[in-house]
This record gives sequence, structure tokens and C-alpha cells, in this order.
Amino acid sequence: MAYDKFKILNSTAVPLNIDNVDTDQIIPARFLKATERKGFGNNLFRDWRYNSDDSPVESFPLNNINYNGKILIAGKNFGCGSSREHAVWAIYDYGFRVVVSSFFADIFKNNCLNIGVLPIQVSDPFLAEIFSQIDEDPNSTFEVNLENQEFKIKKLDKKERFKISVYKKDNMSNGYDDIDYLLNKKKEISSFANKFIY
Repeated sequence: MAYDKFKILNSTAVPLNIDNVDTDQIIPARFLKATERKGFGNNLFRDWRYNSDDSPVESFPLNNINYNGKILIAGKNFGCGSSREHAVWAIYDYGFRVVVSSFFADIFKNNCLNIGVLPIQVSDPFLAEIFSQIDEDPNSTFEVNLENQEFKIKKLDKKERFKISVYKKDNMSNGYDDIDYLLNKKKEISSFANKFIY
């Protein structure tokens, strides 16, 4: 199993109300030397989270003790820029399992689905409501239902559906990456291949 199985998530959220966040801002290039997926969370949004002397930037949401949870609420066009999958490694390693935005860069979105972070694209008005709810109450909880493909603002009882391919939905439900999926089909593949052995 490549990552945690995803069914239903109830969690508070961390707001990052900034548009056009690129992958170099998510994980600066100088931290791309490692080849394992571990440790990247320490440097998630490094140049925004810390000053040059490594002291925390108090105004940055990830340093705000009022915000926590497994859901990152991001501004429009999140994950643009280079195609580095390390950006998603950092998000996953930090503890986020869902990223919500009104628009994702395609490569970033696919990297999320391959690594175990669920990218949920919602409408601009619904995203604004999510941010507003967190502003009103940082302890607000949200429900992500992968089976029904719904994101719900629980206090308002408002929800919006999101799109995901059947293949990626099945993989996330089982905690599979592409290799896990093939391994799980090993018997079926072998059975099919044996039909053509003479």
C-alpha cells in the first residue's frame, strides 16, 4: 500500500488565501536533493514560513496555532510552475490529505492523485464560502466524502461535488499508486497472459 486509504475525512482546515502559488513556493528548489519522500514537510512553504534567521513568520497560516487539520484550503491556480512531484511529497509529509482550490495546474493535480493527496476543485463562490467560514471560526470542520465526491461545510450544511476519474478514485480508496494497482491485478494479468501461451 503506497499511502493511507481514503474514504471519508472529517477535519478542520488551514487557509492559504493566496492565488497562483507555484511549486517553487510550495517546496523551494534547494530542498529537492533527497530521493525519498520523507522529511519534505519540514520545508513546506519554507520561504514563507520562516525568516532568514529561521525564526517562524508569525503571520503565516501554518504558524498560526488557531489553524490545524488535514485539509489545506488554497487560492486559485494552486500548484502552477514546474512539474516537481516533491511539492506534493511536502504537502503529504506535512500531514495534509486534501487540498482544495478553484483551479489546479494539471500536472500538480495528477501528482497529487499519484501520491495520496486528494485535490478537490470547487467553484470560486464555494471556495470563498469556505474561507469565510474559517475566518468566522477557525475550528470549523469539513467533511470530504470520496465515495459521493462531495466536500461539505458542516456548520452551514452546504456541499459541492467534485470530479475525479473512476481509476484514481478506486486507487485512493484502496491506498494504491499505479504500481500497487498493477500488483493487485497480478493474478488477472497472469491468467490473461496464459491464454496466449502455446
